[in-house]
Amino acid sequence: MGQRSLRRRVAIWVAALLTAYLALAYFAAPEFWTFRDRGFRNQRFEMVTHTPQGIPGDPINVGLVGTRKEVVHAFAVAGWDTADAVTLKTAIDIGESVLFSRPYPDAPVSRLLFEGRAQDLAFEKPVGGSADRRHHVRFWQTGATGDDGRPLWLGSASFDRGVGLSHDTGAITHHIGPDIDAERDFLMHDLDAAGELVSTSAMAGIGATTTGRNGGGDPYFTDGKAMVGVLPQLP
Repeated sequence: MGQRSLRRRVAIWVAALLTAYLALAYFAAPEFWTFRDRGFRNQRFEMVTHTPQGIPGDPINVGLVGTRKEVVHAFAVAGWDTADAVTLKTAIDIGESVLFSRPYPDAPVSRLLFEGRAQDLAFEKPVGGSADRRHHVRFWQTGATGDDGRPLWLGSASFDRGVGLSHDTGAITHHIGPDIDAERDFLMHDLDAAGELVSTSAMAGIGATTTGRNGGGDPYFTDGKAMVGVLPQLP
């Protein structure tokens, strides 16, 4: 092999290595760290909701990884209803449902704020013939992602055990059952039984407490963990 040919091959290899270095250092590596920084395991959240008046509300105790379409699909398959928006008509309808024991499976849920925003989605599963007692959950889409790059949704699941007056404000409200861990586990079990969970993992929540109180003054207790489920990807 002549000197000129050898020098040419060396130059080609040097150019290739330089190109690979530039691609790794200036494109691939920054994208990797950007993706990693958005992952929910590297972010801290205030794991509690607030009422519009700023009173601490229900804790964040569930999470899902998936698109908005996949979240809605998963709950539909699991037999949960999407909650109606709060309007004058739906407020009257839920009142009639409770007073006259009329079914209202997609009754609205009250507005709670997480990191300053009202819930993006809410789902419920009635118990009995009215909106008096129901399983329900609110979800907020976060800026974080799961390992596969799909959005992380954080949610607050609790069981409405009946309608009454708020212990703090006197307003008419649903009272929640105190065992919010049981409601968290019920929701995840329903999704799993419907084949809508690929995997689950725990993340830190508000921390263990036996003396919690939500925005309506209802007591609750919890181990302080949030369970995060990964949803199947839709075509």
